[in-house]
Amino acid sequence: MMPASISLGYDGSPAATAAIEAGARLFPQAYAWVAHLWTPPFGSTSLRDRLWTGAERVDEFVEAVEREGRREADRMAAVGVTLATAAGWTAEPLVVSSYGGEGIRFAELAERVDADLALVGSRGLGGTRAVLGSVSDMVVHYTSRPVLVVPYPLVIDEFAALAEGPVLVGYDGSAGAQAALATAGRLFPTRTLLPATVQDGQVTGEAAHSPPAGNRVAARLQLAGGQGPHGRSVAAALAGCARQRAAAVLVVGSRGRSAVREILLGSVAMAALHHAHLPVLVVHTASAGVEHEPAGTAATQPAVAP
Repeated sequence: MMPASISLGYDGSPAATAAIEAGARLFPQAYAWVAHLWTPPFGSTSLRDRLWTGAERVDEFVEAVEREGRREADRMAAVGVTLATAAGWTAEPLVVSSYGGEGIRFAELAERVDADLALVGSRGLGGTRAVLGSVSDMVVHYTSRPVLVVPYPLVIDEFAALAEGPVLVGYDGSAGAQAALATAGRLFPTRTLLPATVQDGQVTGEAAHSPPAGNRVAARLQLAGGQGPHGRSVAAALAGCARQRAAAVLVVGSRGRSAVREILLGSVAMAALHHAHLPVLVVHTASAGVEHEPAGTAATQPAVAP
């Protein structure tokens, strides 16, 4: 099995650094594109004042600001590459200018480099800010790639589980659940898979929702919901089970509804992203049966223009 190829969003924040640490434990020796998006013009007020003082024309000032902004963006990406390399990955920078919509732009980059998955850190937005959308939310909504969202911070036990813990997969027999289980098996070939079904106080025969053959399934879990089919209650049950089993990752499927509808209605995937305190891998139904060729060496990677 070749190492995974990962499109990593890096902005220099503690959450992004924690995502690298977690990702390296989950995907040792991976190939990573360290993507840093920057919005021209970039630079502090003091830097702009200095550049303006030395400029003779407005267009000269604008060019200087963008030149210095690009330099800072390159430096930031280089820091991410250094951290990724120290964690055991092979990494290269991917610096792209963006005029807003960072989440959508990063989703596009993950598609263009043909990454096995996209990896982003999350600052744990909740309530109104979560409804309005975060960068991690937008990445999940706008790429067909599996997206791993690492919450910040992880406590000691959660971080320790990353190295060898099982992978808990929300499974209800749907196309999304089947895609989630198949993708989990592909991305985590040496881990134990634990399909888990949340039921609202009514047990359904296991044969009706049997996971596909050939997966490393150690146990089939039946969890009583008892609070109705609301996304948050289902996600809470899955997250609770993941803690009990010291799972490294929670994997959930997404039916790919529109961003506004899915955020407002509260799907299991979105609820898990906002309320589960462990890395969550969201797999779109369109990913079922799709195999992405793992990355090779730096010389074989496709170039992405700014």
